[in-house]
Amino acid sequence: MAVFALASAACGGARANDSWLSFGPVDGGGAGDIATEREQLKELERNPPAGYPTLAAANIEATKAAIVRYERIVEAGGWIAVPDATVKPGEEHFAIVELRDRLIVSGELSPDSAGGESLDGTLVDALKAFQGTNGLTPNGRLDPPTVAALNVTAADRLKQLKVNLKRLTEMAAVVKPQRKYVVVNIPAAQVEAVALNKVITRHTGVVGKVDRPTPLLRSTITEMNFNPIWRLPPTVISKDLIPQGRELQEKGENVLIKTGIEAYDGSGKKVNPEKIDWSTSAPKSYSYRQPPGKDNPLGFVKINFASGESVYMHDSPSEGLFGRNFRAASSGCIRVHNIERLAYWLLGQNDGWDEEKVSKMKATGERLDVKLATPVPLHFVYITAWATEDGTIQFRRDLYNRDGVAEIATSY
Repeated sequence: MAVFALASAACGGARANDSWLSFGPVDGGGAGDIATEREQLKELERNPPAGYPTLAAANIEATKAAIVRYERIVEAGGWIAVPDATVKPGEEHFAIVELRDRLIVSGELSPDSAGGESLDGTLVDALKAFQGTNGLTPNGRLDPPTVAALNVTAADRLKQLKVNLKRLTEMAAVVKPQRKYVVVNIPAAQVEAVALNKVITRHTGVVGKVDRPTPLLRSTITEMNFNPIWRLPPTVISKDLIPQGRELQEKGENVLIKTGIEAYDGSGKKVNPEKIDWSTSAPKSYSYRQPPGKDNPLGFVKINFASGESVYMHDSPSEGLFGRNFRAASSGCIRVHNIERLAYWLLGQNDGWDEEKVSKMKATGERLDVKLATPVPLHFVYITAWATEDGTIQFRRDLYNRDGVAEIATSY
């Protein structure tokens, strides 16, 4: 029997097929060595290493040094483009010659490394290093996303570093490193929990689509809703629920019955879903909500903070997108992988809360709202290029085209 699930939400992410309503199992399976490797890479996407804080004060001087380095690269003529190609480790291809030259210029590969047209040995390691510092899954393959990232010009990368140096400098005046805080770096689609200038835990996230971007904001996390009710925001009602309601009605089906979403009129009275005519304007006048449950797109916990855009952070009943490299699939809010770890960390100063109690809330489905004993600062930022104190230079997609660089930097 097919299982119906709500695939995406106002601030939830879509499933892999990026549709809002989806039938069938959440995730697929596989077998053999290829499937094993794929799962290992997905696991790396789901659980990234802690690394250095994106907003660390030390990153300002490190980014200035990166700018000097890239100015020299640009003055020397930059790098040549790598031809479009798909090459796996161990295979030969003429594009490998250009790949070697490209990675030598940017520093991932030693100038005295052996040449040839084979993707192997130190070249695979260098390519993985490039992928890791450019927000790509480090699979060691030359593939279209990797080629696109390689072919962002040195001049555009330099421009990104300069634009982001300004952003980092502005944030340095806001972030208090001696305190705990949370950062969502939107282009990286990652969430950092930071204390005493160290990343305590880093989480894979799902951020807003290009046409429904996650907003920049500075706020304070004040509350958590365990097993929350999802109140559909206007964007989802108009762009998702009503169109799907009309589509299913033409098939003789009812979107509210399938999703378990409830409609309420202006007086707060529950509306009989079978009485709703989705082809009229009446559905626009209702409010909608979905009770807690396995298909609720908020999952088992919602993290609240003041926001003029009505966004929040939350769990998800679907794990699909957390194992993917491109995770801009929500309507603005942030889905957080392993959110129970973040919840436990945020609640650390509350009496009676520990990891076991958070896990119990997930297992039992109990509805409970909890105020944080000490509110935690929260920053949604847009950082696409920066360097860390160890000298590593990081680049991410210019997801929302805010850096003023070529389109290739936005689309890989």
